[in-house]
Amino acid sequence: MNKIQSSAIALMSVDSVLSSEVEVLHSCFQFFSSATMAGRAGTFSLSGSLDSQIEGLDGESLITSLQSQLKSLQDRVKELEIENARLSSQISNCRCYKIEGNSDCSVVSRGNSVEESAKLQAGSDVEGPISIQGGSSDERSENAGHMEATKSINGTKKKSREKTEGCNMKTLHHCAKRYVALKIMYFGQRFYGFASEAQMDPTVESEIFKALKQTKLLVGDKEDLQYSRCGRTDKGVSSVGQVISLFLRSNLKNIGMHVNNEENAPSDICEEEIDYVRVLNRVLPKDIRVIGWCPAPTDFHARFSCISREYKYHFWRGNLDLSAMEMAGKKFIGEHDFRNFCKMDAVNVHNYRRRVTSFDISTCNERSESDQIWEIIIKGSAFLWHQVRCMVAVLFMVGQGLESPNVIDILLDTTMTPRKPQYAMAPELPLVFHSCEFEGLNFICSPDAMKALREHLKNEYQTYRLKAAIFHEALLICLSATNVSDGSPLNYTKKKKAVHVPLTSRPTEPSYEERRAKLKLRE
Repeated sequence: MNKIQSSAIALMSVDSVLSSEVEVLHSCFQFFSSATMAGRAGTFSLSGSLDSQIEGLDGESLITSLQSQLKSLQDRVKELEIENARLSSQISNCRCYKIEGNSDCSVVSRGNSVEESAKLQAGSDVEGPISIQGGSSDERSENAGHMEATKSINGTKKKSREKTEGCNMKTLHHCAKRYVALKIMYFGQRFYGFASEAQMDPTVESEIFKALKQTKLLVGDKEDLQYSRCGRTDKGVSSVGQVISLFLRSNLKNIGMHVNNEENAPSDICEEEIDYVRVLNRVLPKDIRVIGWCPAPTDFHARFSCISREYKYHFWRGNLDLSAMEMAGKKFIGEHDFRNFCKMDAVNVHNYRRRVTSFDISTCNERSESDQIWEIIIKGSAFLWHQVRCMVAVLFMVGQGLESPNVIDILLDTTMTPRKPQYAMAPELPLVFHSCEFEGLNFICSPDAMKALREHLKNEYQTYRLKAAIFHEALLICLSATNVSDGSPLNYTKKKKAVHVPLTSRPTEPSYEERRAKLKLRE
């Protein structure tokens, strides 16, 4: 990009000089013609503004001097024309210049539709099924045309796109931008958590930023984005209401940097804005979707501005005693020290008091022949690392009759139980980060984007139901089998039940104070 700017500045300078030299040359031609005619007639007289070096010359000498200066100027003009052509060729052949000319940055300045630009990017970098998802046949044909156009601009080699990716980001520094909150859902089974900081791929966050770069919605460098997220879900955990916030490119040039809240962003302005949901969902993988966006004030922080968070944990009822589980779960309500219900991080976390505002157990619509899915719903202001999964694990022990509901009181009393008993957390797959609440944020989604989103989710739901039907068919075949390889009847032999050791009698982990003392010894 710096090369382009330097070349452009040089070209402007050359153009300016060239224009001046041409004007001088034109004046000289007029002067030469007048001088030649006057010199030959002997009537030529010099004005006071002429160069003193030629003052006093006779007509023939003056003509010779002017011819010499004229030739010098002609040579100089030729040199400048050659330099002009070289710089013009250099800029026109530069890929960064081509991309900048065709980027969405120009869309903002010319008022064209940004969705078309997103299609262009999707066509060049994403496989067909993702880039045209949710679109009509007309959109698909338009997308195919954009793909061909992109090939002609960007070439066919992937290395070329990667080589200029950094340049593409820098070309958007001068675009209009606004601070935006995005509501996101994802199915977490294949991801190593939400955050990208653990150096494990893929993560939900890394896929989101790939989509943001691909659609050219990022403005400036990552440090300028003011990025924040509401929660850091673990590996395998899903969400239908995660929220992130950051600066994104805007179609509205006159949107104020500090006037971004919903009160100052009426619906007619939002209609003129980029359809962030539709643009991003065209390029995101099928297990991640943006479900809404909202203008946000620039002092908004997705983590620290959050009023409350809600988690849901799904489970098959089986033979669990739900009334005992609910009785135990109600003991979590209020502000308590949850150090015995989390994975302790003594390096970064020093306050383990958290407030749970509500607890409930309710049924879901999904069921099989003899069982039904239920869900544990826990709402609070904030949660510790693995807190919900540890709470659910103890509740399952209560539901199985292995522990009394009073064990919750014992574990919440850190004076009586300063060290956490060793027990396994509940599995991660059924856990869903359901929602997070903010004051003054009203997420919106255009009708077109909502229609495409519903169609996508319906297709995904039906796909998973088909997979479940296949597994169910296999299960029925196994259940109907009457013989095994040795010819004996199929008898289900249960594994010997492991003897349950009460939580209060189990080995314990080091307390917070012991962990801190150990850390100080290492310093």
